[in-house]
Amino acid sequence: MNELFEDIRIKFPFIALINVGTNEYVGIIQNQNTQVTSIYDYSKLKTEEEKKTFLEAGETWWNESNRLIPISIFLREEMLQFKHALITHNTKEVRVLSGHIVNLSNMRTRRVKRRTLTLVRKVK
Repeated sequence: MNELFEDIRIKFPFIALINVGTNEYVGIIQNQNTQVTSIYDYSKLKTEEEKKTFLEAGETWWNESNRLIPISIFLREEMLQFKHALITHNTKEVRVLSGHIVNLSNMRTRRVKRRTLTLVRKVK
C-alpha cells in the first residue's frame, strides 16, 4: 500500500482497498460472502458533488451504525443514487488489502430465552 492510501485510510476508515487480478478498487464493501463480494467503486462516481455525498454517507454509516449492517441496508435511500457504482466480483478472486469487511452471515441473532416461573403459595 502506498502513502496516499494510508492517509485516506486514516481519514476515512470505512474505505476499503481490494485487489482483483491486476486491478485495484477503492470504495466501501457492501457485502462479502462465500460466493460474491460487492463494493461501491469510488472511481465510478462521476462528479465531485457525488463523491462528497458518497463520503458523507460512508461517515454516517461508520459513526451511527454497529458496522455489521451493510451500508445499503442502513442508508437505503441515500445509497440508491450510487447503484451505478456497485460492482460485484467472485470472492475467490478478491483479495482485501485494507478496510472493513461486512458479511451478513456473520451477524449474530439474539435469541430470547424463555423462562417459566411457578409461584407456589405456602399454606400454614
